[in-house]
Amino acid sequence: MLAGVEPWPSASRRRTMLRCKLPLQYNLHASSQALTSQSVVPLVILPAHNEDQTIGLLVDEIVTRVGWPVVVVDDASSDQTAAIAARAGAHVISLAVRLGAWGSVQTGIHYAGSRGFDYVVTMDADGQHDVMSLASVFQPVATGSTDVAIGACPQRVSGLKRFTWHLFRSITGLKIEDLTSGLRAYNRKSLDVLESPEATLLEYQDIGVLLLLRFAGCSITEVAVDMQPRRNGRSRVFPTFASVLYYVMYTLLICVGKRKAQ
Repeated sequence: MLAGVEPWPSASRRRTMLRCKLPLQYNLHASSQALTSQSVVPLVILPAHNEDQTIGLLVDEIVTRVGWPVVVVDDASSDQTAAIAARAGAHVISLAVRLGAWGSVQTGIHYAGSRGFDYVVTMDADGQHDVMSLASVFQPVATGSTDVAIGACPQRVSGLKRFTWHLFRSITGLKIEDLTSGLRAYNRKSLDVLESPEATLLEYQDIGVLLLLRFAGCSITEVAVDMQPRRNGRSRVFPTFASVLYYVMYTLLICVGKRKAQ
């Protein structure tokens, strides 16, 4: 464990996590045991911007408790995110200019491909996701049951955002409960889609990415996971309902436009 920092949440702290369930048709009960075959070890990608309060603990937990390699894509942070992540055991890619959440993830995906990884798991760097959920989310992808798995916890968002998700599902036909979770696992088929030019111009790793994957014929499964409430109490990506609505319309137009241009 890193010196001079508080340990990862204790058992009592973990009991404050959001207990998440999915409707029966979405719920997939996966084992939480780590996969041992070296042929299916994924690269864990953590996009991070000014996350020096959480990144060290998170990387340390993944390396020591899960044992998977970690790359942190530092999105032009102004704090010590890159240095702390490197000390904790991650390979760090430091971006000279901000690319945003999806640009950072896509950078990590390109890096994974260049290093021969056929599997990737992404998660947020703010400490919201429990590292012990990584194996559960990765398992259905590693066993070939699906191309993409999403660690889902719809209960973590407000009623207004859930209404917006419902509206978007009705428009797009996406049968996914948690549209914006950053805890995901991908196989090579889906990674090839996400490395393509069609995956550019998106802002976040959620709705637009899911639409592109569906257009490409990738199968998507959700796995119910528990999540911690945000430590800062507010989403940096979607702080207001207006920002959610704007993003939904923006993403829909981008994806529909790309689809028609093909």
